[in-house]
Amino acid sequence: MTDVTGEPVDALHTLFHSDQGGHEQVVLCQDRASGLKAVIAIHSTALGPALGGTRFYPYASEQAAVADALNLARGMSYKNALAGLDHGGGKAVIIGDPEAFEGDRRTELLLAYGRAVASLGGRYVTACDVGTYVADMDVVARECRWTTGRSPENGGAGDSSVLTAFGVFQGMRASAQHLWGDPTLRGRKVGVAGVGKVGHHLVEHLLADGAEVTITDVREESVRRITEKHPGVAVASDTEALIRTEGLDIYAPCALGGALNDDTVPVLTASVVCGAANNQLAHPGVEKDLADRAILYAPDYVVNAGGVIQVADELHGFDFDRCRGKAAKIFDTTLAIFARAKSDGIPPAAAADRIAEQRMADAAARR
Repeated sequence: MTDVTGEPVDALHTLFHSDQGGHEQVVLCQDRASGLKAVIAIHSTALGPALGGTRFYPYASEQAAVADALNLARGMSYKNALAGLDHGGGKAVIIGDPEAFEGDRRTELLLAYGRAVASLGGRYVTACDVGTYVADMDVVARECRWTTGRSPENGGAGDSSVLTAFGVFQGMRASAQHLWGDPTLRGRKVGVAGVGKVGHHLVEHLLADGAEVTITDVREESVRRITEKHPGVAVASDTEALIRTEGLDIYAPCALGGALNDDTVPVLTASVVCGAANNQLAHPGVEKDLADRAILYAPDYVVNAGGVIQVADELHGFDFDRCRGKAAKIFDTTLAIFARAKSDGIPPAAAADRIAEQRMADAAARR
């Protein structure tokens, strides 16, 4: 395991890029016996130990992995700050195809990863993310006590996607309240791109509230799981078709990041964007493009904080009702951000950033 500031690597220019600076520590991890190659990024510990999930993904290069870890870690700082948690932001990525690591091979890799996290002495607390699951965190916890998202049988809270979806639903309700004066989604047409771990729970909330739902996913089995249970749910051929759907009120990106970009924003038909995916804005300036088109954007790291609220609570003895109550406050937080954006004359994403940055700055000043 090597701190990237201590050894030259090709990814260093990414680390010090002006748009991605300010991170406290970035660590490259490697265990040749197990095949582990990972990046752990700690953006801030001003509010407390950095907390964020572990992504297992087949990155094209180490540089791409570092860039993703940096972006995700920074997002976690802002997410945790706005969720009212006493945690900073961190994220880890494991480089590789998760489907290529099964059985004993996956176990050995995860044990090696757990040792890498443990070596940080509690500065970073890990959890699940894309490509990792509750069972994986149970394995990591065998080597590292700073692990959340474990199974109930192993002292954890289980799948955090349930409360992530609940929080996104609260963000949608707040968006409806702000834009249409009523917090219900009844009769609203909502498009959900990505109906995996989080998206399929979100669909359930929307249908229960009376929304008309259209979905899409690259995995046919994920789509089929919903349409077999809810035949009335419409299916778009792909994300491009979904965002162009006539009469769409809300677009919910719930897969990987970068969903809002120079190609998608100009053709969006929805009046609101509110989804579970991290880092939805492909680059700075997209938030202004959305505002210029009068599209209300509920910042992703605000509305998808239900999961991190759950895993943070696990560190203190998990109570689902307590967590659900905290996740329900995402409704009020989202409304407050919209109000701040209106009063300051800035996009909601910029308003959310200001609120989060102030909380982190206040905490740092008290040190």
